[in-house]
Amino acid sequence: MSDNEIDDGLDPARVKAFIKRWSDSGGAERSNTQSFINELCDLLDLPRADPAQEINARNDYVFERSVTRNHSDGHTSTRFLDLYRRGAFVLEAKQSATSGKTKTDAAQIELHGIEAGDTKTGTAKRGTNGWITAMRKAREQAEAYAKDLPPEHGWPPFLIVCDVGYCFEIYADFSGQGKNYAHFPDRRGFRVLVDDLTNPVIRQRLRDIWTDPHGLDPAKKSAEVTRDIASRLAIVAKDLEKRHDAETVALFLMRCLFTMFAEDVELLKKGSFTAMLEELQGMPGKAHLALEQLWADMNTGSALNAWIREPVRRFNGGLFRDARALPLTAEMVAELTIAARRDWRDVEPAIFGTLLEQALDKKERHQLGAHYTPRSYVERLVTPTIIEPLREDWRDVLVEAQILIDAGKANDARNLARRFHEKLCEIRVLDPACGTGNFLYVAMEMMKKLEGDIVDFITELGGEATLEFQGHTVDPHQFLGIELNPRAAAIAELVLWIGYIKWQLKTGGQDVVRDPVLKDFHNVECRDAVLSYGAKTLRLDEHGKPVTRWDGETMKRHPVTGENVPDEGARVEIYDYAEPKATAWPKADFIVGNPPFIGGKDLRADLGDGYTEALWAAHKDMPRSADFVMYWWNQAARHLAAGTKKGGGGKPRRFGFITTNSIRQTFNRRVIEQALTGKPPLSIIFAIPDHPWMKSSDKAAVRIAMTVVAPGEELSGSLAEVVSEKGLNTDQPEVRLDVNTGAITSTIRLGAKVGSAISLKSNEGICSPGVKLHGSGFIVTPEKAAKLGLGTDPAVAEIIRPYRNGRDINQKPRGVLVIDLFGLDA
Repeated sequence: MSDNEIDDGLDPARVKAFIKRWSDSGGAERSNTQSFINELCDLLDLPRADPAQEINARNDYVFERSVTRNHSDGHTSTRFLDLYRRGAFVLEAKQSATSGKTKTDAAQIELHGIEAGDTKTGTAKRGTNGWITAMRKAREQAEAYAKDLPPEHGWPPFLIVCDVGYCFEIYADFSGQGKNYAHFPDRRGFRVLVDDLTNPVIRQRLRDIWTDPHGLDPAKKSAEVTRDIASRLAIVAKDLEKRHDAETVALFLMRCLFTMFAEDVELLKKGSFTAMLEELQGMPGKAHLALEQLWADMNTGSALNAWIREPVRRFNGGLFRDARALPLTAEMVAELTIAARRDWRDVEPAIFGTLLEQALDKKERHQLGAHYTPRSYVERLVTPTIIEPLREDWRDVLVEAQILIDAGKANDARNLARRFHEKLCEIRVLDPACGTGNFLYVAMEMMKKLEGDIVDFITELGGEATLEFQGHTVDPHQFLGIELNPRAAAIAELVLWIGYIKWQLKTGGQDVVRDPVLKDFHNVECRDAVLSYGAKTLRLDEHGKPVTRWDGETMKRHPVTGENVPDEGARVEIYDYAEPKATAWPKADFIVGNPPFIGGKDLRADLGDGYTEALWAAHKDMPRSADFVMYWWNQAARHLAAGTKKGGGGKPRRFGFITTNSIRQTFNRRVIEQALTGKPPLSIIFAIPDHPWMKSSDKAAVRIAMTVVAPGEELSGSLAEVVSEKGLNTDQPEVRLDVNTGAITSTIRLGAKVGSAISLKSNEGICSPGVKLHGSGFIVTPEKAAKLGLGTDPAVAEIIRPYRNGRDINQKPRGVLVIDLFGLDA
């Protein structure tokens, strides 16, 4: 947003007077904080903090709000927040010295320390190592205070560190988890000097933090823009697929959309591609020729492209190696032009991949945007799986670095941080069911935020400001995927690159994006993640004819008998898979993802007899009734256990998966129990047993579970239970959790391992579970029963009967029937 887009009517003279009044203050935080904040509120026309009340629960916007901290040894202590506004921010204030010559009180000496070589001054001088340390410790204090707030308050979206009279440092975490506060709006703009109040954009940002903090969440605007762009592409895809195969259309549109993105982030001349499309609306027959020429130049680089009349950088990376374009109609060019006019800087990669896949899929296109995984849900799994352990590592480095700084060894501290940064740039994250790359992208972005903290620390200790961009940085090559769908795999790579380039431009500007803009890492593999095999052959009967099975749906009336029988056209051929075995996964430090949901009882119907039998043969340690997702869970557990053994390869540290909430059921629980009691044992360190899932307006509500696993026996874990949920069919669902800690069992509960209990032999034969239905394949609706002859054929009445289960009795009955063939032979 440029300065001239906002006019708040504030008299510039008032702003300058405020800046001048506070510019010479320093070294007296306790005396100045409340006066400074009150005068700032007056300047920005914001309400001043309320008077504190005796009942602390009412203190939602006050100075010095008390919070209680529970310590591990059982005692509690009280802390006080400098300024708190519920649902908005925690503000922690310090006041540094402007010259290093101001004496201060003992409290300030304790907070800021004494600058090395300066034994007479109390408060750290701005810009020195002592000041850097003080501001970092203030941020840590603010995070700790936010954690101490009452659970019903939730985590505030903002933390503000204020050096009174000098600057504000602003950090944000919109996920509601409080685990990844990062520079806001980015690393270049998070520190707001008091002098910056002359800028109306900065003034409005501060007002919004006070009055509409969640309105600053970039994901809100991104979701709307992303859906609109995907809908335009869906219209073009639908027309193109009348003449071309789906994969060709998908790759063509992916080149179109990346070109639109490149234009808006000025990797191509701003507005040049849109202008080219506008020109082509009058001659659509030449559109594919113009696109092919542009994309050929983007592949190799060009001093001048004839159509956009500008130089073109070298993009390469594989996307433009095939520069083929498809012939377009005037209507298609018009839709592409409208999409190009949107601001692609606002596209949210975390949902763009899903919406693009829907736009390019005939089955999904009609419900574009109806369901995708909300980013907050993805972060809820990525944070404990990847970010928490990495941030714990970084905190350990900071402690060691601080000891070196205090000893006057700032260079050694800087080198220590550099070594950690190098290690971070080698971390590998694997999503073995990556789809369009949402989990990989979010993991990359959150690791980039951590990298920003590291680079800031190095820079403030005298390191080079361009460290992050000198060839060794967190980038897409570290994020590995396995995906069976080739279109989704291609989209996943594109999503990672769009996200990475956005981050580079946001934090470093145009100069940090080097040619070739894209690199062909091949980090998303297109293959089956749980089963590999040799030859795939058609299963034949003793007469040499293909063996088939009915797909369970389509019926037709027999031309002679008049009976309803399976339609031969609805029969499915069966294949055999030679030498089946579990698929090898690439080595990774962390494994995370959302594998496909297919119930154990549905494997044959959904995957086919041959594949299912091969799957069982390749994974002999799996119960045959386990859900499909548990094959990923079990394989990740094996990788984790193998990495903890002496000489084990890969050494993954954690894995985290989304599964169905049926993970607690017997056959799935056996898989978990096997991992928790194995040699070496594993532990569940984070779990949510029942959580709402994808935004969906046309499907039954889906409930999922999240589990995060680490090596070790009975490690204390965090078990989160959903206590409230609303807005599930919106782009910003709100799900509040209550977290308890302890050992998490295979039943995804805290407590004793009852899942590993064995049956008492003395109880055998005493009781029976009675009549049970195994699988829903024999349940039929009244309409289906009528087609099968119920009501017209007396014999059918003997085998199709009314059916009720416990839920039918306790709630509203479904009105279904069941085919009961008990007592009959084949």
